[in-house]
Amino acid sequence: MLEQRNLILAIALSVAIIVGFEMLSPAPPPVPEQVVQQTTGAPATGGDASSVPVVGSTGPGSVPIANNIPTPGGAPSAGAVANAVRADVIAKGPRITFDNSRIHGSISLVGGRIDDLTLTDYRETVDPTSPQIVLLSPAGTAKPYYADFGWTTGPGVKINTPTPQTLWKSNKRTLEAGSTATLSWNNGEGLTFKRLIALDEDFIFTVTDIVENQTGEAISLYPYSLVSRTGLPETTGFYILHEGALGVFDETLKEVDYEDMQEEQKIPVASTGGWIGITDKYWLAALIPDQKAKINANFGHSISNGQEKFQIDYLHGVHTVEAKSSTQVINHLFAGAKEVHVLDSYEVKYGVKRFDLAVDFGWFYFLTKPFFYAIDWFYKLLGNFGLAILALTVCVRIVFYPLANKSFKAMGAMKRLQPEMTKLRERHGDDRAKLNQEMMALYKKEKANPMAGCLPIALQIPVFFSLYKVLFVSIEMRHAPFYGWISDLSAADPTSLVNLFGLIPWTPPEFIPALGVWPIIMGITMFLQQKLNPQPADPMQAKIFMFLPFVFTFMLSTFPAGLVIYWSWNNALSMAQQWIIMKRAGVKPGGKAGGNAISK
Repeated sequence: MLEQRNLILAIALSVAIIVGFEMLSPAPPPVPEQVVQQTTGAPATGGDASSVPVVGSTGPGSVPIANNIPTPGGAPSAGAVANAVRADVIAKGPRITFDNSRIHGSISLVGGRIDDLTLTDYRETVDPTSPQIVLLSPAGTAKPYYADFGWTTGPGVKINTPTPQTLWKSNKRTLEAGSTATLSWNNGEGLTFKRLIALDEDFIFTVTDIVENQTGEAISLYPYSLVSRTGLPETTGFYILHEGALGVFDETLKEVDYEDMQEEQKIPVASTGGWIGITDKYWLAALIPDQKAKINANFGHSISNGQEKFQIDYLHGVHTVEAKSSTQVINHLFAGAKEVHVLDSYEVKYGVKRFDLAVDFGWFYFLTKPFFYAIDWFYKLLGNFGLAILALTVCVRIVFYPLANKSFKAMGAMKRLQPEMTKLRERHGDDRAKLNQEMMALYKKEKANPMAGCLPIALQIPVFFSLYKVLFVSIEMRHAPFYGWISDLSAADPTSLVNLFGLIPWTPPEFIPALGVWPIIMGITMFLQQKLNPQPADPMQAKIFMFLPFVFTFMLSTFPAGLVIYWSWNNALSMAQQWIIMKRAGVKPGGKAGGNAISK
């Protein structure tokens, strides 16, 4: 009886994992009409998503709300060219171009915004001729997405500060890695505003905003930083992956979905240092203040002229500039790919804690990130992420070998007790309490563990999930090839049994299971592994066992190819391990339960 329960429990755990993944990984939701219109070039009625953080809106001890807060950029007029080609919009105004071999784009001198950025190393598909990933775009395009910095005032104070229409002067027209461009603007009232923009070798802009006061009296200003995104972006639709706004405040991660921003409209957070940003699956635009500065941050949403606006921002405390003096504030903008090693390096360089949490490693962070490091190390050694996964699997099997060895032996003992347990059931079949008492005594006498068979399966759950997360969220795995037809380990096997693996020039519809080569290989290895095991005496149990490989083959056909390869390889290693253990024990593989047969 207990053995049957163990069997059912093992099956239930295995199926629960797969079904759980399926439930947590639904098909992407329908694209909102608004987004469809934007992507098809339909005219947009609003082009600028940003609004300056309001002084006194959040945080303890803040000043009252100002009466003269400017709005950086209003919605374009009815005659604005909202559906213009992105390149045409960029070409209309004076700009500073930048290029550090990893990103390229430009900074608008009208408004001083960083609003044009393309990732040089990444393309939309595995096709090397496909377009490069565009991350930031200026107002007036279909999907404005940009970073803005500036100064605002308190209530009753009227100071002419830079606006999105301000034309800045620049000391250079090109910006390279390691260099700095200086933008300047004089308000005609004794104040000179300067913006120093430096670019590193990866994805960080260092923005230093300076105010020089040449008047005869002190002034008070509040520096702000923001990232604004127009339109609800398309997401993967996976509940196990966060896409939207996020940040770390006082070393605590806060994730805010687009739906939460739509519902709440404004979500304030006060913090000392930290960071805040908007994340896609692989890309991030994040603001990093001085880690000793107290900030009032916001996750915001609004609708203007039929367009949704998503914005993250923060407001520094007041900066008082004495007469004939100056003040400055330094912020950093990360705009690029969420490469783990790059994020880690910035965490050290700028002292920004938990910046790596921009990658959604999930609940099993303590496993997923070490797994990533291990795979990455093997990749650097072997030159292929697929081989790295195979090498990691071997290491995991070695770590679990003592446990698996003990488990196999314990289950062998359980099989040897089958005749005695059958006699006990016949003797005490109607007395469950007596039956359980006698069976426990038998287990104790023979040093057998009825739960031993479930332990390896239970331990595999976090390992499987962690590897799944690494493959799914790590950009390093994106478009990583294996051998043969596998050009992207993070995507499903592209082949299909339905069209005879490409021999028939026909693409099956999505509702037909693909059943690629690697899912079939996985199913075969699972079937052979079960044939290696002793067959259950109960015919129903035997049928369930024989049916499982087919279930798993269909379910895993849509999973990342890297995960399916891992499972196939793990099955092969498990068979080899089981064969060795059984050979040492002098037990013949397979056969009916009973005697000296050992089951997995």
